Amino acid sequence: MKIIVQKFGGTSVATPKHREMVVERVKEAIDQGFSPVVVVSAMGRLGEPYATDTLKNLALCVNPDTNLRELDMVMSCGEIISTVVMASTLQAKGIPARAMAGFQAGMHTDGEYAQAEVVKCKPHKIREALEKGEVVVVAGFQGISPDWEINTMGRGGSDTSAVILGAALDAEQVVIFTDVSGVMTADPKMLEDARIIDHLTYSEVCHMAYEGAKVIHPPAVEIAMQHNVSLVIRNPADPGSGTLINNEYSDHGGFHKRRRIITGIAHGHDLAQVKVKFLQNSSVSELDLFQQLAEAKISIDLITVFPEVKVFTVQQPVLPKAEKILTGLGVEYEVIKDCAKVSVVGVGMRNIPGVMAKVVRAFNDQDIKILQTGDSNITISLLINQEDLKKAIKTLHDHFELGKGHNFSAEVY
Repeated sequence: MKIIVQKFGGTSVATPKHREMVVERVKEAIDQGFSPVVVVSAMGRLGEPYATDTLKNLALCVNPDTNLRELDMVMSCGEIISTVVMASTLQAKGIPARAMAGFQAGMHTDGEYAQAEVVKCKPHKIREALEKGEVVVVAGFQGISPDWEINTMGRGGSDTSAVILGAALDAEQVVIFTDVSGVMTADPKMLEDARIIDHLTYSEVCHMAYEGAKVIHPPAVEIAMQHNVSLVIRNPADPGSGTLINNEYSDHGGFHKRRRIITGIAHGHDLAQVKVKFLQNSSVSELDLFQQLAEAKISIDLITVFPEVKVFTVQQPVLPKAEKILTGLGVEYEVIKDCAKVSVVGVGMRNIPGVMAKVVRAFNDQDIKILQTGDSNITISLLINQEDLKKAIKTLHDHFELGKGHNFSAEVY
């Protein structure tokens, strides 16, 4: 039995018209010889009657201090409603289907409310239904704790549910159907020339997601990488093949095959750069600084540490909270507001000299000021003024010829 897991987001199941497209994708999989398992999110977005945030607000409007246990219970209802409606839709089209909540699908969590992790998956009920020729529709984003309490898995949890089921069922593929037709070389809202990337490695898509590209929940990719689950990102309304994500690097090949340096560009905005100066013989240490920021749940990025200066970025909305900590510590500091981060990602840059020089040259040619940099073996991130963000994305996209579907290193054969 060839199993495929198909995950559909909230907008894909929100209306009868959209659910018709889901039916077509399920039929497509059946015609190709697959036994489909369909994972669904709650229907629609905030304001629509069965959306997760709408259901959550039902409790919060009554009591703003509603505890996480009750919030998990009410939020899990959105996905359960969605499974029943989708299973009923398939049945109405002559396709045998069965709806399952997360616990019925065998999703066992660690017991943490609102941000649970699945510690084991026992999908025997799913296998039994598939053996009967039924399409199983599973509520994403949820599972059951050791104490039989309902837990939800945080934003993007339905992606993670789909990948976990794909691994547990030894599925041929997990297809994440979303609003976009695949992972793109850059945000199409920022750059019209952005194109769909046919193939990415797990590492590349993880880095793009963590650097700001809204493509897939990063923990889902990490689980897929651990279990070697092949992923595809597609739009249910688009007949294209989307983006394949696996552990293979497609540009490797024959001895003369050249490989791309940069795969895609990600970005983040509304950042502030903080430069903290430590005076000699100060009673305040860098540990005091970072520990207090952590205790305040302030996430910092692009961290550069020198003996007397520490530089990092924070999201601009939390800057007042960070400044309060800095003032309390009595350290000198400077802030540059309205910053953005642009990152180039690609496994092809690993061990290739001169990539940073190419990036800096491209920015210098366009008078884009670089405020700070950070890098890993497959990512270079640059902090710039937010007003330069759109120009920076276009500059890098053009410089590495991402719109042409190739950007090769002349040194690599």
